[in-house]
Amino acid sequence: MPSLRVAVVGHVEWASFVRVPRMPRAGEIVHASGAWEVAGGGGAVVAVQLARLAGGAVLFTALGDDDLGQRAAEDLGGRGVRVVAAVRREAQRRVLVHVDGRGERTITVIGERMGPRRRDPLPWGELAGFDAVFFTAGDAGVLRAARAARVLGATPRALPTLATARVPLDVLVGSGRDAGERYRPGDLLPPPALTVWTEGGRGGRWRAGDGRRGRFAAAPLPGPVADAYGCGDSFAAGLTFGLAAGLETEAALELGARCGAACCTGRGPYEGRLGVRRPAGGRRSG
Repeated sequence: MPSLRVAVVGHVEWASFVRVPRMPRAGEIVHASGAWEVAGGGGAVVAVQLARLAGGAVLFTALGDDDLGQRAAEDLGGRGVRVVAAVRREAQRRVLVHVDGRGERTITVIGERMGPRRRDPLPWGELAGFDAVFFTAGDAGVLRAARAARVLGATPRALPTLATARVPLDVLVGSGRDAGERYRPGDLLPPPALTVWTEGGRGGRWRAGDGRRGRFAAAPLPGPVADAYGCGDSFAAGLTFGLAAGLETEAALELGARCGAACCTGRGPYEGRLGVRRPAGGRRSG
């Protein structure tokens, strides 16, 4: 598989995790068996997974000017991600994540999503040199700049910006079960070349811009389920990387599924690692 230059335009959240036997009922006290913190959020998770596949990645983002913003940049830097950030005079967005005995995560968000803006003094011209860019947050001007990359992917959580920018997407990846990622054919013009809806352990479904459609299977888990946080974003990263590498749709989906499955077996979004073996696949058609 060829060496690729990959990047993310998106958001970061400082994530505080607690592991509990189950979610507490109203007024109840439960005791956590563990707690940890990392830089999270869709932009961060996609960037780290891309960095693992490509040997490095760049994240164009916005961070708060407080201690948590600085810690987030340092954490991602230690995971192979070069962070290129506009610094906002506000608190870094945070999330509180409860992980229950089944590995399911429940998230409370504190603060507004911070994405980069085209007027931020960041090196936007670099985007034209990337083989793949994935977009999770930012304004329409930034998204148009990201379209200069060879392959552009995005999450439907950014649907209002995607609709405003009206740029052609190579792939749109979202959850088929999350209301916040709902997308219906016709919501975007032009339509994405490939749209994928994930369905957890059931795999998911896809639809091409020319009307072709199909389903894909979930990858076997390489270990016991530990934590579902970040599985969907890891899938999106693997799929986008596979398409940029020239894999056929089915092979790229398989790579994405393996990334998501590996994430599910580790504590937080980064401990479950995909093996170094990469799947074989033909060149992408069309």
